Amino acid sequence: MNRFPEPRDVPALLRPDETRETWIASRRAELRDLLERQCYGLRPVERPPQLCFAQIPHDPRSLEEDDAPVLGGAAFRRRMRCDYGGEYGAGSFPFTAYVPRSAGPVPAFVFIALHPLEEYVGPLRTNASVWAVETLLRRGYAAIGFDIHDVTPDMWHGNTRGAFAAFCEVERLYRPRDEWGCLSVWAWGASRILDWIATEPALFDASRVAVIGHSRGGKTALLAGALDERFAMVVSNDSGTGGAKLHHVDLPGSEQIMHSVRTNQFWYCRDYTAWVNRDRETPWDQHMLVALCAPRPVCIGSASEDAWAGPWGEFCTARLASPAWELFGRRGLVGDAFPAPDAPPLQEGWISYHLRAGSHALTERDWAAYLDFADKRMA
Repeated sequence: MNRFPEPRDVPALLRPDETRETWIASRRAELRDLLERQCYGLRPVERPPQLCFAQIPHDPRSLEEDDAPVLGGAAFRRRMRCDYGGEYGAGSFPFTAYVPRSAGPVPAFVFIALHPLEEYVGPLRTNASVWAVETLLRRGYAAIGFDIHDVTPDMWHGNTRGAFAAFCEVERLYRPRDEWGCLSVWAWGASRILDWIATEPALFDASRVAVIGHSRGGKTALLAGALDERFAMVVSNDSGTGGAKLHHVDLPGSEQIMHSVRTNQFWYCRDYTAWVNRDRETPWDQHMLVALCAPRPVCIGSASEDAWAGPWGEFCTARLASPAWELFGRRGLVGDAFPAPDAPPLQEGWISYHLRAGSHALTERDWAAYLDFADKRMA
């Protein structure tokens, strides 16, 4: 028997007599609109008309070379730049791809990094497990990463920096109450990398691209997969409130909306502030965000000592999102019992859930669970 409280008064995911056809025709769009208006904000642009990609010229001060060989020549690295323009200006952000040298196009993982990529890979790396590039390459996946701060800084700056400055009025001190926040901008950046992947059919299989993130990167990954159906798989690690954690469940030790608004309101639209101290009154919840990814595979990972992210709330979200997969004749999460730390991942359905022993982190053990699921569901 579970030791945790059951969710209460959760907003309905499906309407009465919902079918696959009605979900595709209208319900999915209704839920997206609700989530964007109340939480993440409306985007002023999807793929901008001014968009191009260029390989970044070699920096002679760099310790690495262009298209540098990796894993003894079994793979190579390519550094790219996304250039874009909008009504109010132009901008760009860099990203890096590590690609196996194989006979044909390969699947890929787009990694939403919270720090400069040099911290995860290369001569200056301090934590290789967070972005497990070598593991991905050995298992036949390309590893493509970008730093969220290059798309727009993780701070309040009005509309003055990053993609905001190209698509929003820079002169406005405050954005309109329902306009996008940083999570949506970072997710938008992930989609632009998917645009580039599609231009390289000799290297990548664009139909098999997963998006993955940890913590606020996990929130971003879920939003990217929900808003861009081209992502073939979505992976959220320790994402908590605004990510995979359900609001309509009593978890006093976990992050609440008031905490996000107090410190990181700019991640969301301004209307999100209306729900401070009203978490269990929201007319939406995170099972709706996850369900927008159906019928594609979704992975949700939690850590046993990460009470702030609310592992039980993340598990509840996986359960409550599952009916969306059933509309497509697929099972969502298979297993009603909350797993013990380090128990085998629940991966019989199209929603994977695992609880890793330990704290708030993205580890090799998490990557193993995600890659095993990708091998099975993104083949």
